[in-house]
Amino acid sequence: MTQSVEGHSTHGSIARRRPPRAFTGRHMAVILVTFFGVVIAVNVLMARLASATFGGTVVENSYVASQHFNGWLDEARAQRKLGWKGALARGSDGGLEVVLSDAQGRALEGARVTALAEHPLGLRDDIAVTLHAVGAGRYEARLPAGRWRIKLTVRHGGALWRMVGDVA
Repeated sequence: MTQSVEGHSTHGSIARRRPPRAFTGRHMAVILVTFFGVVIAVNVLMARLASATFGGTVVENSYVASQHFNGWLDEARAQRKLGWKGALARGSDGGLEVVLSDAQGRALEGARVTALAEHPLGLRDDIAVTLHAVGAGRYEARLPAGRWRIKLTVRHGGALWRMVGDVA
């Protein structure tokens, strides 16, 4: 004869139930150590990734930078009025090539063009380059292979124009 004891069927014998294990301080200690171990490991990983990918300095002195802010805004307005455009690329020889045009789309010739090449992760030293005219509105300079953030400065006819871009 088959009978059911709390959902368990038995065939002539009584099912044995194991008594529940007691929750001890050792169990709680393992849970706490595991929880905080995971939290600390994630924090260490995130701190390591953050410090490895950010140079850390945006401006040397934020107070001094704030004193120049309005001047920077005026300079940006003057640059926008010029309407100049620039395109950064790798030249056929792997160097830096810049193509500049004025507000009407004509090639910007006779400009003095300089640049500061910065490695995006700060792994290489910055490189200051002077670009030389190689054609109508085209300027070139040697630049090592790799990815670079280019801070370009163009002086032409008493006007100053800047742009920032990346080349790979």
